[in-house]
Order: sequence, then C-alpha cells, then structure tokens
Amino acid sequence: MRRSDRLSVIIEIVQDGRLHLARNIAHSLEVSVRTIYRDFDTLVASGIPIEGERGVGYMLREPVFLPPMNLSLTELEALHLGMAIVSEAADAELQTAAASLTSKVNKVATANGTVPKSWGFGVYPFAQAKIGFAHMPRIRTAIRNNEKLEITYQSLGDQSSTRVVWPLQNAYWGRVWTMTCWCEKRDDFRSFRIDRITDCRRTGSFFDDEGGKLFARYLDKVNVELTQKTQGQS
Repeated sequence: MRRSDRLSVIIEIVQDGRLHLARNIAHSLEVSVRTIYRDFDTLVASGIPIEGERGVGYMLREPVFLPPMNLSLTELEALHLGMAIVSEAADAELQTAAASLTSKVNKVATANGTVPKSWGFGVYPFAQAKIGFAHMPRIRTAIRNNEKLEITYQSLGDQSSTRVVWPLQNAYWGRVWTMTCWCEKRDDFRSFRIDRITDCRRTGSFFDDEGGKLFARYLDKVNVELTQKTQGQS
C-alpha cells in the first residue's frame, strides 16, 4: 500500500470520533507501530485536526470533509488564483495551508491529473498587507476563543493609541486586511487596518459573545447606517 493511500485509510479509521490505538491500526494495515506514529505526525503537521499521543491513542477532532462536487475550469482557475494570492499575501500559517490545498486540488482537479496551462497567474505585490501578517495568527486565535486583545494602533494621521478590543472578524479589501471589533476605549464597534497595528498582545481576558450575537449587532448597525445613507441620497 502506498503511503498516501495508507494516510487516507488512517483518516477513515479515526473519523468516527473514537480513540484508536496505534498498535491496532498497525496490525490492521500490516505495518509497524513506528510507521503509524510517523504517519500520525505527518497528518498533524499537514493540518488534520488529530489529537492524541503515543501509547495513549488518537482521535479526529472537528473533522472537515467536503462532499464530491463538479467544478468548471473557470471555477478551478478562480480557486487556484485565490490560493496564489493567499500564498503571497498571508502569514506563514495560511501560506502553508494554501500550498497544501493547491497541491490537493491539482491532484484531483482533472480527469487525467494534469494541471491546465492557464493555471499560472502573476500576483500583484502585497507589501503593504504583509506588514500586519505577524499579528494575524494571534488575531485569528482570539476571534475563535473570544479573547480580548490589547493593540497599539497607528492611525493614518500618525496618531498612536493603545486600546483593548474584542476581535470579531477579519476582512480582506484587495490590498489590506481589517479587524472588526468592539473597542473598549470608544465603547463602540471599530474596524482597524491590521497593517497599522504596531503591537498586538494577548490579555488573558475573555468576552461573552453568546454564539456570535455581538457580531450580529455589528452587522445590524452597518445595515442601518447604509439604509440611512441611501435614503439621504435619494
């Protein structure tokens, strides 16, 4: 059995959400336990959400599997372009994920396994956006965990301020990333350009989002402001 096939089988085994011992998997696949340990190390390094350790067992946490789908060549090109942009305009974690996803798509995208010649794109420089990429992993983690951050922000007018924020969402606007959050200093929602954040620190404090209700409030506010602006122009 090829190693790639064995890795796929291991994922199928552990995706039932139960704890599996490496020695049992090794016996089933007729390989050594050491080989299975190396396989699990490879899967974890590639981003598969597997938890466990040697001698205890392994299980798949929060599995993500996409159903089979048919994509047009244009859709595949759009996906490939998106991955090319991420590989140029993201932090190291997302760059690695983009490279892995591109490799997976290239292997299964076409019936004969070849990549269309049109899948080559010139990607514009993203120097300005890259400035804030060092903060992105910390911000994404804070969004997932509802953790408050303390940031030092340099405004476009070169005014520096330090404030505690509740990060809610990251958004990409073609050249720059922004972080939507609740700002304790202003007691209101704010969006900060991530490339203008000069320092970003964990606080160890958390906020209660109640399943995304805080972000829903932000969207409601944006919709009201947009409606009022539209009515004022009519």
